[in-house]
Amino acid sequence: MRSIFTKSLALGLLLPACSVQVVPDQSAASNAAASAEAAKWSDRTAAQLRNAIDARATHSLDQVDFGAAANDDAGRTAQALRFAGALARGATDPSKLYEVYSVPRPAPDLKAGLAAALAAGDLTGWLDGLAPQDANYKKLSDAYRALRRDPQAPVAAIASTGEAIEPGAADPRLPAIARELAVLDYLAPDAASGDRYTPAMVAAVRRMQADYAMKPDGIIGGEALAILNMSDVDRSRAIAVAMERLRWLERTPPATRIDVNLAAARLTYWRDGKIADSRKVVVGEPDTETPQLGSPIFRLVANPTWTVPRSIQKKDLASKGAGYLKANNMVWKNGWIVQQPGPKNSLGLVKFDMQNEHAIYLHDTPAKALFAEVQRQRSHGCVRVEDALGFADMLARDGGVYEQWQQARATGKETFVKLPRQIPVRMLYQTVLFDDAGEPIVRNDPYGWDDRVGTALGFKAGKALRVESGAADVGP
Repeated sequence: MRSIFTKSLALGLLLPACSVQVVPDQSAASNAAASAEAAKWSDRTAAQLRNAIDARATHSLDQVDFGAAANDDAGRTAQALRFAGALARGATDPSKLYEVYSVPRPAPDLKAGLAAALAAGDLTGWLDGLAPQDANYKKLSDAYRALRRDPQAPVAAIASTGEAIEPGAADPRLPAIARELAVLDYLAPDAASGDRYTPAMVAAVRRMQADYAMKPDGIIGGEALAILNMSDVDRSRAIAVAMERLRWLERTPPATRIDVNLAAARLTYWRDGKIADSRKVVVGEPDTETPQLGSPIFRLVANPTWTVPRSIQKKDLASKGAGYLKANNMVWKNGWIVQQPGPKNSLGLVKFDMQNEHAIYLHDTPAKALFAEVQRQRSHGCVRVEDALGFADMLARDGGVYEQWQQARATGKETFVKLPRQIPVRMLYQTVLFDDAGEPIVRNDPYGWDDRVGTALGFKAGKALRVESGAADVGP
């Protein structure tokens, strides 16, 4: 993570709201079309359009070309709809940027909205209302504009020139390095001071190097500084990408939902519009990334069995013998390897069943040590939840099925407990978080997914430093 303005480091997830829009009926659509034909451009509304596009850096869209100012009504209408679409749904299409993207997106009737705005002579108010309205979006906008004031000065925070820093050495760059290690969660904020390379800092650097497939020798050279360093150009690109991802999302959330930030490997549970719980998760490693899904939890599974997917069976179990299968409570059933319920089961003691075609779900895990890692992109694609039993208890209580859930657990056998109300889940990817002072913090991009969005927005490619963790076990 990188702090735009150096502040305290307690992080809050940047996860704004979303909802399903109501599709207008045919009569409404016909009325909108008629209104669009009737409404005409005036000098005032034409000037409002030019001013809005000229000020598009407010939405980090200054690298996007919306064309020269049109001089006729048809041209102005086409340009206004392009710009309005960028504000309302994003300037890019995530379903074309990613193999899988099923998080619900906004679907406003832009033609009807434009017709109404032209009739009222207030294009500015209409356009201003299309982008996300929450405080986090505005803070990102403020930070972006501050960073773009001098785009010709991409100065890194930590000088990369000079000798590599050996353990125990003194170097004037170390205070800045310590701050960055703390922002990245590798070092406690109060663990280092002064210009001495302390043992605590060495341990933090070694952990960071291991996460990025470097030799974990604790020596701060060019490779380590590439992770620790980020120029203002890098930061502004990351913030622009974050704002675009927010524009992809619908604006008003279900009051009760679960958001999983794949980049931060953290889950947030919203109950009746307020954060009820936040906890660590383990998500897919690079190359088996957890996709960006919108998919509800519909039931809890106590003491689950696990049918090993063919991909994992071929990659991880093909060389294992009967002794391994027996030791891990696995058996062959109808041509599949199935792991029986119990403490060794890779799904742990609870599975949160979700409705999607990708076989992605939340679950428990016996590999508890992974939750202590900083980079928790270490699974084969599903999402492992810290203290999953405690989380299941919480959902069961909220759903009014707590007693039924406890009875299911007590059977020791795979037992299903349907939730009275499905809980929407969004798998999101957001590399910008906020500290407890409300300032944006830019985090490293573990999947290397920011570049494709940044490039589509007109930015030069960044330095996508992917995590190289390697899955720790055969679990999903």
